[in-house]
Amino acid sequence: MAYLLDANVFIDAKNRYYRFDVCPGFWDWLVYAHENNLLLSVKQVYNELLDRGDRLSLWCKAHRKLFVDTNDGKIFDSMKSLSAWVSQNYQPAAQAKFLGDADFALVAFADAYSHAVVTNEVPSGGFEVKIPNACKWMEVPVISPFQMLTDQKVKLVLMK
Repeated sequence: MAYLLDANVFIDAKNRYYRFDVCPGFWDWLVYAHENNLLLSVKQVYNELLDRGDRLSLWCKAHRKLFVDTNDGKIFDSMKSLSAWVSQNYQPAAQAKFLGDADFALVAFADAYSHAVVTNEVPSGGFEVKIPNACKWMEVPVISPFQMLTDQKVKLVLMK
């Protein structure tokens, strides 16, 4: 099992608690974890992050291998099952948004490859399809980035 990162993990880290100039060790750990087959994301997340045109976009371009292609055929059954659940439980607008978004590919890929999804999203009882709800239905583990770092015993230590 690997950790599969949602776009909001990268975005929130860059904007808030692990900004590049404050905590470069976080970004170094992401690369290290990927190189050791612990962590990845999907191409659809990569595309979302490139659209931002900021420092995060540049980081993603430099670490393109972290983002995998989902068009390998293995996720077809997961996509079919997930899309059926979404169409049975959500209104057309919510269906269209989720099924056309990176979140759909992320959850389906996690299911097909037995990965855990890492996201800052929280479950919703409302009208939007949220990653935790989809993961729960697909029986895919979903955790926060902080839980991932804790599970991996990551220490971001100031060295003098």
